Amino acid sequence: MTTQPCEQNAGEARADEARADEARADGGLVFEAIPQTLLQQIRAAGADEAGNRLTAAVDTDGGSPLRCCLRETAPGEQTLLIAYTPPGTRGAYAERGPVFIHAQPCDGYPTPDRYPPALSHRKQVVRAYDTGGRIVIGVLASDGEHAMTVIGELLARPGVALVHLRNVGHGCYNFAVRLG
Repeated sequence: MTTQPCEQNAGEARADEARADEARADGGLVFEAIPQTLLQQIRAAGADEAGNRLTAAVDTDGGSPLRCCLRETAPGEQTLLIAYTPPGTRGAYAERGPVFIHAQPCDGYPTPDRYPPALSHRKQVVRAYDTGGRIVIGVLASDGEHAMTVIGELLARPGVALVHLRNVGHGCYNFAVRLG
């Protein structure tokens, strides 16, 4: 099995887990990629949650957002385009949409207590969901710094359970953020 460049050694992984646990303990923010256990199940099944067969493709230009490790592809990386239903939504708000992941397993997002630096240059829609899984509001953020301000404001609202960050052009899901 080939491992993608998201690798880190065991010591770095433990340090990252400790920082994430600390962020959760002090009520910090948790930035969530698609869980690696779910991605393992999808790869093992050879099909995404909608039943689409997995077909690896080379991203010749790079720059596609990867939802497994929250960075953009490098030119020439192999990816899978899968159908995925993001967390925290229910009923009519439970959207399923296309997302890119590495074709081969990677180590996931190593710093869940920080806004993904490799995606911080992107305009994003920050969409808040309530505890019932319904959309509360969506706000356009010009970049990661602006998104952090919006995330903090939305998660401070009563009844908001989590926020999604989504691409502006196509509306595709990038990652979720919740209070730790």
